[in-house]
Amino acid sequence: MINKKVGNVQEALQDIKDGQTIMLGGFGLCGIPENSIAELVRKDVKELTCISNNAGVDDFGLGLLLQKRQIKKMISSYVGENAEFERQMLSGELDVELTPQGTLAEKCRAAQAGIPAFFTPAGYGTEVAEGKEVREFNGKMHIMELAYKADFSIVKAWKGDEAGNLIFKGTARNFNACMAGAAKVTIAEVEELVPAGTLDPNQIHIPGIMVQRIFQGEKFEKRIEQRTTRKR
Repeated sequence: MINKKVGNVQEALQDIKDGQTIMLGGFGLCGIPENSIAELVRKDVKELTCISNNAGVDDFGLGLLLQKRQIKKMISSYVGENAEFERQMLSGELDVELTPQGTLAEKCRAAQAGIPAFFTPAGYGTEVAEGKEVREFNGKMHIMELAYKADFSIVKAWKGDEAGNLIFKGTARNFNACMAGAAKVTIAEVEELVPAGTLDPNQIHIPGIMVQRIFQGEKFEKRIEQRTTRKR
């Protein structure tokens, strides 16, 4: 059995360098790799291209990297909860590639499956389609989208084993599932790391073949982006 466990987040991210492209799982603040983001801040790597549904909030998640100007380009589908993101985008400090959410997910999944490109109707007739090949299928126009090419994919799972098999919990599955295996190297940060053979094979969401490194994270805050409660 191949053991993909590494001792800590420092070892897992040791070879991430300036200028690389990194996928980061999560949706809002749900299911983000908190320990790995904190380590990227500590390492002070710069000129990063980050592929993520959004950029967290001003003082948490990818917002921490934005504060330190470590991100050169954000490829995202949503930017509405981060004032610093908005400021950097409007001022021209940050290169932003806005992508329809389903297209972003499929560009990750295509990379995961080894598919170089696909056609989608999303974005046809808008700025999203500029410079892209257009074809008609069944009477409807589609644009060609290329799969992402990333150096690292950093995902967060609820439970994993030393062989790299992953189980996500609830909505924290989100973009983590389609980003695992979608880059040259996938790093998995998990809440609970167990010996290989412990997990029920029928419950595994991502097989270990898609993961190169796995470590157990510490002190997950799991912040709630917008708390909504009913009146008592």
